[in-house]
Amino acid sequence: CGDSKIAGKKYNCNYTGPPKPLQAEGHELLAVRSSILIFIAILLLLCPACSSNFMNLFCELTCSPHQSRFMNSTDFNGPSVTEVQYYIGQTFTNGEFTVCRCHSSMYNACKDVQAPSSNVKALSLLCGKDAKDCNATNWIQYMFNINNGHSFKSDVPVSGYTPMNNKTYACTEGLDDGSGPCSCQDCTKACGPKPVPPPVPPPWTIFGIDAMTVIMWISYSAFLCLLLGVHIKLASLSDSPCFSPPEVNASCCETLGERFENALRTLFSSWGSFCVRHPSVVLLGSLILVVGSSGGLVYMRITTDPVELWSSPSSQARQEKDFFDSHFGPFFRTAQLIITTPIVDPFLYSPYFGGSDVPFGAILRKDILHQVLDLQLDIESLTATYEGQTVTLKDICLAPLAPYNTNCTILSVLNYFQNSHDVLDHSAGDDFFVYADYHSHFLYCVSAPASLNDTTLLHDPCLGTYGGPIFPWLALGGYDETNYNNATALVVTFPVNNYLNDSVRLGKARAWEKEFVKFMKNFKNPNLTVAFSAERSIEDEIDRESKSDISTIVVSYVIMFVYISLALGHINSCRRLMVDSKISLGISGILIVLSSVSSSLGIFSYCGIPLTLIVIEVIPFLVLAVGVDNIFIVVQAYQRDERMPQEELHQQIGRILGDVAPSMLLSSLSETVAFFLGALSNMPAVRTFSLFAGLAVFIDFLLQISCFVSLLGLDARRQEANRLDIFCCAKLPEGQETRTDSFLFRFFKKIFAPFVLKEWVRPIIVSTSVTAFIAVVNKVEIGLDQKLSMPDDSYVLDYFKNLTMYLHTGAPVYFVVEDGLNYSSLEGQNAVCGGVGCNNDSLVQQVYSASLISNYTTIGFTPSSWLDDYFDWVKPQSSCCRYYNTSGEFCNASVVNSSCVHCRPMTPAGKQRPEGEDFMQFLPMFLSDNPNTKCGKGGHAAYAAAVDVYPDLTGVGATYFMTYHTILKESPDFTEALKMARILAANITEAVGHKVFAYSIFYVFYEQYLTIASDTAFNLGVSLAAILAVSTVLLGFEVWSAVLVSVTIAMILVNMFGVMWLWSISLNAISLVNLVMCCGISVEFCSHIVRAFSISVKNNRVERAEEALAHMGSSVFSGITLTKFGGILILALSKSQIFQVFYFRMYLAIVLLGAAHGLIFLPVLLSYIGQVVVAESLFNNCLLVFTFMGFGACSHPSSKGIGLTFTFFKRM
Repeated sequence: CGDSKIAGKKYNCNYTGPPKPLQAEGHELLAVRSSILIFIAILLLLCPACSSNFMNLFCELTCSPHQSRFMNSTDFNGPSVTEVQYYIGQTFTNGEFTVCRCHSSMYNACKDVQAPSSNVKALSLLCGKDAKDCNATNWIQYMFNINNGHSFKSDVPVSGYTPMNNKTYACTEGLDDGSGPCSCQDCTKACGPKPVPPPVPPPWTIFGIDAMTVIMWISYSAFLCLLLGVHIKLASLSDSPCFSPPEVNASCCETLGERFENALRTLFSSWGSFCVRHPSVVLLGSLILVVGSSGGLVYMRITTDPVELWSSPSSQARQEKDFFDSHFGPFFRTAQLIITTPIVDPFLYSPYFGGSDVPFGAILRKDILHQVLDLQLDIESLTATYEGQTVTLKDICLAPLAPYNTNCTILSVLNYFQNSHDVLDHSAGDDFFVYADYHSHFLYCVSAPASLNDTTLLHDPCLGTYGGPIFPWLALGGYDETNYNNATALVVTFPVNNYLNDSVRLGKARAWEKEFVKFMKNFKNPNLTVAFSAERSIEDEIDRESKSDISTIVVSYVIMFVYISLALGHINSCRRLMVDSKISLGISGILIVLSSVSSSLGIFSYCGIPLTLIVIEVIPFLVLAVGVDNIFIVVQAYQRDERMPQEELHQQIGRILGDVAPSMLLSSLSETVAFFLGALSNMPAVRTFSLFAGLAVFIDFLLQISCFVSLLGLDARRQEANRLDIFCCAKLPEGQETRTDSFLFRFFKKIFAPFVLKEWVRPIIVSTSVTAFIAVVNKVEIGLDQKLSMPDDSYVLDYFKNLTMYLHTGAPVYFVVEDGLNYSSLEGQNAVCGGVGCNNDSLVQQVYSASLISNYTTIGFTPSSWLDDYFDWVKPQSSCCRYYNTSGEFCNASVVNSSCVHCRPMTPAGKQRPEGEDFMQFLPMFLSDNPNTKCGKGGHAAYAAAVDVYPDLTGVGATYFMTYHTILKESPDFTEALKMARILAANITEAVGHKVFAYSIFYVFYEQYLTIASDTAFNLGVSLAAILAVSTVLLGFEVWSAVLVSVTIAMILVNMFGVMWLWSISLNAISLVNLVMCCGISVEFCSHIVRAFSISVKNNRVERAEEALAHMGSSVFSGITLTKFGGILILALSKSQIFQVFYFRMYLAIVLLGAAHGLIFLPVLLSYIGQVVVAESLFNNCLLVFTFMGFGACSHPSSKGIGLTFTFFKRM
């Protein structure tokens, strides 16, 4: 009859006669009405009972021949009916229920039905509010509310009418047409009890205190008691007049060790003499080798790709990433804004048609939204240039419906308003009232983001311009629960296509991102506070950070270089300042260290092994520490030595090298082997560092015993000739000078060593050195706070802060089913799908169950299921799957053509799932169908990339089912999410009988933290084992001495973990590299002292330890401790938080702990339980050994020099 006030609709005519067949016009009206109902019913088809009840309700309302029994026309406009009352029965037959409300039964059957493509429940799209807030009453009221565009009204029954009392079905019941009961995911009552997460294991405690702490303190107390007893016993024995140290006969191993020691002395003595006699040959040969090795630097590649840096190609996460990228394409890039406003006052919205006032956050004010839209449109219009070509967002953006719809995907709340100022301003009302505006549209769209019609008087679509929904949890932030209107932040995301092996298109994307970052840095608006980031932002900021820290690193190394150059010289008088200084020798030593680093880098560059920033930043520090220590040992040994009668310079330096080179070999070879074994790690950053470091340390040793010895000989000749350092052409007049020991040597010999080894000091040192830090080893936090990787002034820090503060949803997670599953069979379908007839332990069902306990599993939502949506799409009850009966080509639901017929017949068999050839025949149509007003199930936008269809349409390959993690904020959250997703994927694999894995973009970075503890134990254990083995051999097979070295280094490592716990340094690849380096540097602190103790022939352990500390301790302290200390302090000034935390803090701890253990604890430990002296008993063999090897004499052991002092001359 007349036109309705709702545009495009007409009122029904008032008719009170008997039922009669529909006229042609009525058929057209019924077809229109049915299409609307079918569009809604498609969302409910996963549950046949729900869909049947829903259609029954509206079919009876629309065309029942018994309408007069339960419908009453209550308002008219001429012949037109403008309002009716629809009476619904209070009692009906429904399985387990005997009496209930019809609409309650319908609601109970529908309340759990999922909308697979939207990761939400279907009622969230049909109830005008979130599904958890929807109930039977407000659902019916919403659907029949005239203000939502429907001309229906629901009311209670009155006398004279028989309520509509048709049979309804519970979701646990099958239908009369053979359709089965609803699945567990769509019907909670079919599931059984809700899954319950396992209880959190209680902390391990003893008497309410952490068990590890209690055990370690008890152990420490027992150790102190034992130490006290041993000390008292030793003191009583030493005071006894009958006590004398036992004579120890050398064992076979000790004899072999002494011979090996003498062979090393002879070898290094001969080599040192040769280097001094032929410096030009040695220097030229070394230069050729260094230049040749360093030539590989022209092939040097620096890895900045985080994936290559932190994930091994053979790791599970890396292989899964490669699989995902090769089958579905790499995960898209993102440019993202998080927008807040300094305006803090919320405001209230009062709906015209009743209901309580709705509070809105200030960020949702219309004027603010207009300003945000201006910003969004400005970003859309940005242009960049790449290789002379103009690049716009449209050239690189994700457009899932292209080529039919080329609009870019923009995940923004403004897309509810079609990214249009006009739509944002759209309102419905009159001169007095506003019936609907952006408030009502917003409230509808956050509940039904996939809606094509908001059902308010505006009738604006919620679907984004790109053809997909804008989920509120992705576009809004800072709200509580699902009260999106309380949001305090807007999140605007621009997904950008990523490219696997296309450098040109990837370059265009990066160029546009660069322009985006530049634009946002210059953006200013007093009403908006914007945090932003692009895909390239982190990499750019790390690169900027590295460049900005160059000055800090340079200053650090300059300080160390200046110290080395000045400290090497031993100035006897002011007159001889420029003669006795060794600035040129120190600079030469530094150049040798740098040459070893460049040679290592060059050799591995020849091999095609890329460098990392960790290698460039850490290895020079490491090699400088090791190299400088050896330089000081050689130079100071020469300075303290007195030339024997008739001994020439080359013989003297050769003899000195024979004394100290075995100690240098011990430390360098221990470090080299330890580093090379560390290369067994699966972590690329650790493996690369270990390879480069091991080779650099060994090359440095070779250059020091060759190049540096030759340079030392040249410098000694210069000094003996009274020539000035640097200005060697100038000569100082001859004069009588008194030779004295250096201040540091005298301090160690006269004050420090005697004090440390005093009877009452030693137990204090041992008791304070053996700490209970092992109790906190397992309490060191694992992970890397990504904020630490940014400079202090980085814009990305604000983005990270807002990301943690405002976002409510984690990263997407994909459950990938690998190739080989037969989706055309019922068995294959049931193993995966989540609808009617699917297995209770299917993939979709298990992910759904996991989402019910999201606080435990970190799975936030039901997965989107292409398979379930395909089944709904292909059903004959929908208008989605049609084809032209003339050509067999797909016919979209929006096409009006008589030749378009349904894919499947409306028969019991046709209503069943497609199998075999039917399955593959219609699947490509589904994947190419765009959603529209007639069919919202088209799979092009949601699933085109999710299904890998074989080219010849013979089957389906790999597929994925997507959901989202819950919000993840800290590094442990990401690690736990990865762990739980893998557990879930393993359970699915077992149930399905086919390989399924979980993949998310961050897995490849956080996988290392699943095994970082075991990797750390393995790397440090292997390093300690290598140090033990090498030390055993090079200490003359003194196993006990090697054990003491390893124990001391282990104590340093334990204390390092204690420092990490106290100083909030987390365990990750960077700190693991530093811990491996700590092993190497600790060898320098310990091995020289132990070897000096081992070869000392003093009367008892205390005297031997004092001699070792006095002679070798000063060199170690001046060489490695003081050199590093000055340079490390400069690192504290760095703008880089990584430098401040992982380099300044850890390096400082390494040096201080190494010095404390090597120069204080270790000598005291040796004074208690050091190796028993055997050198005296072996001295009688010295003459025989040296005569056999071609030398003429061997002196008696003396206290001068370091350990045994041998004089020799070549037999004529």
